[in-house]
Amino acid sequence: MGRYLARRLLQSILVIFGVTLFSFLSLHLAGDPTLLYVNERATDAQIAETRHRLGFDRPLYEQYLAFMGRLVRGDFGKSLVTKTPAMELITTRLPATIELTVFAMLLAITLSIPIGLLAATKRGTPYDGGIMLFAIFGQSMPSFWLGLMLMLYVGLHWKILPISGHVPLLDPLLAGDFKTAIGNIPRALQHLIMPGVTIAMFSLSRNARLIRSSMLEVLALDYVRTARAKGLRERTVIIRHAFRNALIPFVTILGLEFGFLLSGVVVVETVFSWPGVGRLVFNSINQRDIPVVQATVVFFSLLFVGLNLLVDLIYARLDPRIRLG
Repeated sequence: MGRYLARRLLQSILVIFGVTLFSFLSLHLAGDPTLLYVNERATDAQIAETRHRLGFDRPLYEQYLAFMGRLVRGDFGKSLVTKTPAMELITTRLPATIELTVFAMLLAITLSIPIGLLAATKRGTPYDGGIMLFAIFGQSMPSFWLGLMLMLYVGLHWKILPISGHVPLLDPLLAGDFKTAIGNIPRALQHLIMPGVTIAMFSLSRNARLIRSSMLEVLALDYVRTARAKGLRERTVIIRHAFRNALIPFVTILGLEFGFLLSGVVVVETVFSWPGVGRLVFNSINQRDIPVVQATVVFFSLLFVGLNLLVDLIYARLDPRIRLG
């Protein structure tokens, strides 16, 4: 277990090193980064003074070491637009993004299991064909198109749900105001449904296909045929014997699901005017607010690497074969 842990930690460190190096170099790829920090009418002397003050006249390796030193201290720099610490902007927007991502993840998990199970048990029937057609369609359409269609028909034409806005849930919970959080649930759900469905659609469709194929594979195994030969009810065979083992490939990807869904929030939050980190990144890119973009990339990369490492360690604990691989 110790060797496996050391190997995974080393891999995680290398990934973090690559992410931080790319994030650092991105500041220099577009030209002299000093020009981002000065007025358009700044003189050459002012530009040179700013370049020296920010350390951009030093060798790149020295700048990178200084950049890493600030990251270790939690200093991600300040926004060029608002002059606010970049990490403060992220933490302010983070609760809204977590609400949306968790809601989308719950949708993708809870709906894909019965859909995939139904398709497997009704193989070759119109149910199976319809579900697979839905799954292919769900994996093929762009998220921004689905979001716009939901806004157009569900929000504007049928007026069932609001097309934009956000009612906080996590913020009052973190503040200890449970009464407000509970009271916000009905309105918060109304605002969560359309962007949540938009983000969850791809994962829902992929997971349904994965569960179907895994179930079909397990249903063809000898122990399932033996269970049927013993006279067990088909429902018992499916739920108690086949379904549990068919979920193993599905559970394997759950650790990465949260990080995958996070990657889809940039477009969806922009479409639905959701006040999360994704919209912050989109606006920062348009405004060339590089420190905020850098901070967001590094922060979410660290979060994703940490979740991935945690899942690997849990699996190594549950299945010794993984440690030996």
